[in-house]
Amino acid sequence: MLRVVHYLNQFFGQIGGEDLAGTAPLSRDKPVGPGLALQAALGDQAQVVGTVICGDNYIAENTDKAVAELLELIEAFKPDLFFAGPAFNAGRYGPACGALCKAVRQRYGIPVITGMYPENPGAELYRTNMLCVRTGSSASGMREAISAMARLGLRLAAGETLSPLEDEGCLPTGVRRNIRMDKTGAMRAVEMLLARIGGTPIRTELPMPAFDVVPPAPAVADARTARIALVTEGGLVPKGNPDRLESSRASKCLRYDLTGVETLTEQAYQTVHGGYSGVFVNEDPNRLLPLDVFRDLVREGRVGSMPEYFYTTTGNGTWLEMSRKFGGEIAAELKADGVTGVILTST
Repeated sequence: MLRVVHYLNQFFGQIGGEDLAGTAPLSRDKPVGPGLALQAALGDQAQVVGTVICGDNYIAENTDKAVAELLELIEAFKPDLFFAGPAFNAGRYGPACGALCKAVRQRYGIPVITGMYPENPGAELYRTNMLCVRTGSSASGMREAISAMARLGLRLAAGETLSPLEDEGCLPTGVRRNIRMDKTGAMRAVEMLLARIGGTPIRTELPMPAFDVVPPAPAVADARTARIALVTEGGLVPKGNPDRLESSRASKCLRYDLTGVETLTEQAYQTVHGGYSGVFVNEDPNRLLPLDVFRDLVREGRVGSMPEYFYTTTGNGTWLEMSRKFGGEIAAELKADGVTGVILTST
């Protein structure tokens, strides 16, 4: 019987909610939470001999350390097959599943399976390192996702050759493989052209990436009469990070008061962004959010005015839908405050 190990975060591992997201890796010698459904789907072909659990914040903030600790726990179970999640659209859980799947596959050479919503950042970061079942955005699709993961895991463990991943209900890995077809490329191209002309749906053999086209906003007509705000995705927060902004895969955007603040000092502010070295920003936070220069521009009359606050979040690995949510919320509040322009600093 195949030996299976399953990875879960603190919530699905039945440790606790967001208040316990800092939980260090631990293990159970039985299926837990979604693992019970996984065991049922595996039937008598495999046994979930262990579950490893880690808090979302712990692994997001200490990825290399957490993965190493989890691998030690996994080692004790001597798995033949590894499952993670499914993570659905959870912005920290997905990359954690991906990082661990990659590490397990590299160390043990065994099949690794997870499940994610297509826009989960973990899918894009680790898709070449794992088989990822396409899921919905929420855990309401847990049973279907677990069933698909179990089915594919057993087939991989048996050495079966899978069909094209789209037919298997999986996200593409980005790896293209040559296969033999019974028609030449020219014949297939003509057939697709005729199908397109006839209004019949076709599946391209070379899918191209789709990019959002965002028309630029019109230029500020006269900065001397404009009200311009400061916004950053560089992770700038008050010293100590009192509101616990994540260093990556942010779940929040924050607003901080600037009343009476003429310049940002290293004693009062820092960056928590995990995607670049924060040394130079921490030495002088104005390098990220140019408050000192902006105050001068307002005093000199070169900018009309500025709100006495700034918005901040972390752009590192933050998934698309969350970014859209942040942008919409910030824009609505700034427009209500009469803001006509924004300086958005990045990394």
